[in-house]
Amino acid sequence: MVKPTIVCLGDSTTYGFPFGPLDSWVKILSEELKAEIINKGINGNTTTNMLYRFDNAVLKHKPHYVIITGGINDVVSGESLDRILHNITTMVEKAENHNVIPIIGLPTPVDFKPWEKVLQNLRQLLVEYANERNIALINFAQAFYNTDGTINTKLLLDDGGHPSREGYKQMFKQINLAVFNLS
Repeated sequence: MVKPTIVCLGDSTTYGFPFGPLDSWVKILSEELKAEIINKGINGNTTTNMLYRFDNAVLKHKPHYVIITGGINDVVSGESLDRILHNITTMVEKAENHNVIPIIGLPTPVDFKPWEKVLQNLRQLLVEYANERNIALINFAQAFYNTDGTINTKLLLDDGGHPSREGYKQMFKQINLAVFNLS
């Protein structure tokens, strides 16, 4: 059997900032699966950046799966939810058109209420879209919430937006490995 390839496309929370790719959820995933995992997270990327580099970052590798995780930098820069959703849905459609199975990763929380409110709306729109299209989701955000609905800031760095090393471990724990159907 051919070793499956999974490309993880995203921003700094995919890359593993500030620690680097060796401390990312992507690295943990590569240790758990018998697959080639390619980390295509770039610090500061918006979904527009991700869409622009999609062919080179994803399709060039002819992966079986792509995990698309983005939106935080868009929100920080004031991009509209419509544009973010358009970018992500376009990437999903590009993947499907090239026989790549798309998986949507929900963006992690930010400990700044105005941005977090927009991110909550984005997450809801992405959940609705994924459910309508029967696309697998990874709820990375879920890892960062306490049972009372507040953000567990112990899993974030002092900047309130990037995961700590433990935060990256908790992100990995949100992944249902069965979604990859590698048996």
